[in-house]
Amino acid sequence: MLESRQELLHAIWRRETSFLELKEVRFSGSRVTGPTLDELADELAAFANSQGGVLVLGVEDKSRDIVGIPHDRLDDVADFVREVCNDSVTPPIEQLVLDRLSVPSGSGRTVSIVKLEVPRSLFVHRSPGGYWHRVGDSKRVMTPEFLARLFQQRSQTRLIRFDEQPVVSARLDDLSEHLWMRFRTLRSDDEQETFLVKLGMAARAGDGKVRPTVAGVLMGSETPERWLPNAYVQVVAYRGSSVTADAVAANYQLDAADITGSLDQQIIDAGRFVLKNMRRGASKTVGRVDEPQFDMADVFEALVNAVAHRDYAMHGAKIRLRLFEDRLELFSPGTLANSLTVDSLRYRQTARNETICSLQTRCPAPDEHWLTEGRAHFMEKRGEGVPIILDNSTALAGREPEFRVLDDAELMLTIHAAPTDRTDD
Repeated sequence: MLESRQELLHAIWRRETSFLELKEVRFSGSRVTGPTLDELADELAAFANSQGGVLVLGVEDKSRDIVGIPHDRLDDVADFVREVCNDSVTPPIEQLVLDRLSVPSGSGRTVSIVKLEVPRSLFVHRSPGGYWHRVGDSKRVMTPEFLARLFQQRSQTRLIRFDEQPVVSARLDDLSEHLWMRFRTLRSDDEQETFLVKLGMAARAGDGKVRPTVAGVLMGSETPERWLPNAYVQVVAYRGSSVTADAVAANYQLDAADITGSLDQQIIDAGRFVLKNMRRGASKTVGRVDEPQFDMADVFEALVNAVAHRDYAMHGAKIRLRLFEDRLELFSPGTLANSLTVDSLRYRQTARNETICSLQTRCPAPDEHWLTEGRAHFMEKRGEGVPIILDNSTALAGREPEFRVLDDAELMLTIHAAPTDRTDD
């Protein structure tokens, strides 16, 4: 968007548009006093809530005179912008691109300006003035009807699901070839762009360009957190069976990590974490037979369900896995999709993220010794995951796993450990 200096200068000289806003920068000492923090936050949020745009700092908005920013104040301006994005907009604007440019002023001098490129956001942002969007060359507060429609468009309940939405700040080159190529078959002879669109890993964005979708960056990038900062699994292994003050004082965390990567890699690494940290008993009736706390096939199924069905539209939420000596707890952002209830999980199936589920059914299962032999893909027949978890874990632990919905915001699964009245390693 206005990528070259010449293109940007022409846009400035013509006039502000729905994709361009100009602001002069004023200082009091080292502090930026104009635009105000609230004013800049409203402008940036309006772009993010619309189709994106460019805000140029260092240009008078009425006359379009390029007045510039003192070179030694550019760091102050950059810090001010970051403060606005992080502290004055909810959720924070995290994909903004800040460029410092040298351009000719009207008098022929070379001056510095700051270009802020704001992509269309995956979320709806609130700034100090409320919910804003761009209409023509200015911003306006959204009407309640418009806001409700926008929330619906950018949530999993709209006709185009959230995982099918293009990520306008990403490019097809951001996808790792070895990750998307694994979905090719002998009959997949389309060139990259067409193939990715057919898979649902790419779609045409509002700017007319084909961009990776949310599902595309989650399954086709090794760093999906670049675009979805909370798309990872946080894992912690605890000492004991609860997190109490005494436990904290006794170094209650045995191991912890933030697991990133493509969704399938997150599943594998989270499974390895459980395998590494769970206790093992042993039976000595005939020699020594190791008996694990958890059925790893069930853990795998639970992790597959968590990454496939979580609500990626919930900003600031992540999958959390907590391992205690007597149980495993898995928290997945989002309540149950559609009309599912906890009681109907065994009998019904529904998908919040159809494209992610489809890709999981095509993704070859990993060669891990703790997985059930003969499994071909990460997700097999849909609807069998929950019954497998319930039946296998009940047989091992003597207690049925429990699903709970917490505060209409999170699905919690508790898998109980096998009895500990065995000889430990």
